[in-house]
Amino acid sequence: MENQLKIQIWSDVMCPFCYIGKRKIEEALTQFENKDSVEIEWKSFELDPSFKATPNESIADHLAEKYGRDRDWAESMLENTTQTAKSNGLDFHFEKSILANSLNAHRLIHLGKKHNLANELEELLFKAYFTEGKNVNDWNTLQEIGQNAGLPIDEIKQLIDNDIYTKEVRRDQQEAQKLGITGVPFFVFDNKYAISGAQPTDTFLKTLEKTWAEGNFETKLKLQNTPDENSCGIDGCE
Repeated sequence: MENQLKIQIWSDVMCPFCYIGKRKIEEALTQFENKDSVEIEWKSFELDPSFKATPNESIADHLAEKYGRDRDWAESMLENTTQTAKSNGLDFHFEKSILANSLNAHRLIHLGKKHNLANELEELLFKAYFTEGKNVNDWNTLQEIGQNAGLPIDEIKQLIDNDIYTKEVRRDQQEAQKLGITGVPFFVFDNKYAISGAQPTDTFLKTLEKTWAEGNFETKLKLQNTPDENSCGIDGCE
């Protein structure tokens, strides 16, 4: 890999810290002098692959029931996350969020990878779920998002009728399991360093600079932070 720094990002479109983490790495890249030589690859990670939505269930009610807490606790947690998002230039509206399984959204992202549009799709899907209150498992919504990103309509419709890219989603998840990834966002820098969670921008910038300066790629990952901070896992967000 000559003068090309690759960042792989495991993420779920239902994960608030994944959206925040996207902004953090983007901010770090604006300060990185070699940003034009950085390639980002988005990887699929479903927080709850078996999730089935209950009609009209709010995210606050869902969290309260899931963790055995009251609604006030859930709303407080959501408000804290909303304020964290706001400090990073994001406008979250959890009261409008529609709970949904994210498999089809991940399949759409893999179609986007084929056309070098994965980053655009990630942004539009995050915004659809966290800001606009759209159902990211609804094919009319996914078709609109795909077209807005620039995907061919005929290829989007092919996703509706079969399980194209499901294997690719599962493969990403298996790779995450092999790497010991239990929460997202999770960033891997040229298979050398890893960052778990939406860490401060400076953590990303220093890791970019360190990876670029060393220029020697290793298989073993070296975690650059406490693993369970500002991330979402199968048991929830922290």
